Amino acid sequence: MPDRPRPTLSLPTPGARRAVVVGAGSFGTAIAVLLARGGVRTTLQARTATQAERLNADRENQAYLPGVKLPAALKVEAVGAGLARADYVLLAVPSRGLDAVIAGLPAAGLPKRAAVVSLAKGLVPPLGTPPTILLATGFGAHRVACVGGPAHAAEMVHEGAGLVAASADEQLALSLSSFFQKAGVVCEASNDPVGVELAGAAKNAAALAAGATERQGLNAAGAAAGHIFAEVWRFAEGLGARPESLIGLAGTGDLVATALAPQSRNRRAGELLADGVPAHEIPERIGQAVEAMESVGLLAQALRHAGVEAPVTTGLSRLIGGELPLDEWVALVRTTVPPPARWRPPRVERGFWQRLWARRRPGAAGPEADGT
Repeated sequence: MPDRPRPTLSLPTPGARRAVVVGAGSFGTAIAVLLARGGVRTTLQARTATQAERLNADRENQAYLPGVKLPAALKVEAVGAGLARADYVLLAVPSRGLDAVIAGLPAAGLPKRAAVVSLAKGLVPPLGTPPTILLATGFGAHRVACVGGPAHAAEMVHEGAGLVAASADEQLALSLSSFFQKAGVVCEASNDPVGVELAGAAKNAAALAAGATERQGLNAAGAAAGHIFAEVWRFAEGLGARPESLIGLAGTGDLVATALAPQSRNRRAGELLADGVPAHEIPERIGQAVEAMESVGLLAQALRHAGVEAPVTTGLSRLIGGELPLDEWVALVRTTVPPPARWRPPRVERGFWQRLWARRRPGAAGPEADGT
């Protein structure tokens, strides 16, 4: 029987270092700056030709990332220029428009060997799909990655950040991590892209919830965030995600950064909700899109369809939609009791405690004595 031809690898070759960042908002611009600093030949694609011309003229994104000079090596163009020479395509667009951008990638000349990386921290409508699941359906999981973690854009380019590059393909995750490390930014490589994405979605929802309840008490704000993370974790677990993704840099680490940041859009959106500002007016008040304002409803819908009991996430969605008054939202947060733990018999190796106790006795041989 003749040998079958081996499938062609879809990932960039080891020496390939051409990246295109689609979307010139604050985070997309910051990522492009870091990639250029890390030695990657990087192009930042702006939404319109007018925006691209302005960025090239100023060599600074005054609208979204003022005070950060664009590296001389960073090329800026409009999205119409295409992707024909890209090895890595990073999508820095709001999750609500991600499906349309993904659908247009082949027509934009996406090479068959190019990796596609989502930078969104929201979910894709109409079903609340994690972006990498949508991308993997079209391009294969081995070509797909995401980036998460505490990464306030301005601070990231000046002081550093704690990023997570996640992919089902080890080499892709390690390559992305190395690019950011060379730019002076800590970046963990993870094999749990869905967990990292859901951690970001939980973080956005929890930060908004904390902002909406903080004036009613710090305990209520903490409970709101904790409930949401627990509810999202039960959903993530069903998709095969790992708990460390939600308690690590991409989850609780990012939540602390967002909750403490005075300029956090998600927390500020929660505060405006608590002030009675209608949800549709909040992005205009803040001056930018607020990912959580749209992703919370999608998150609640995804949890419901998965059969996950999620009263706090659902209540937050209703608060944003104007269906639940603030006092009822706070009461819901304060009175919700999570499902009880599932007790299991302890799994401890036989003789473990005896060996541990023996090592604590005076004169007992330590690990060095037995060569372990």
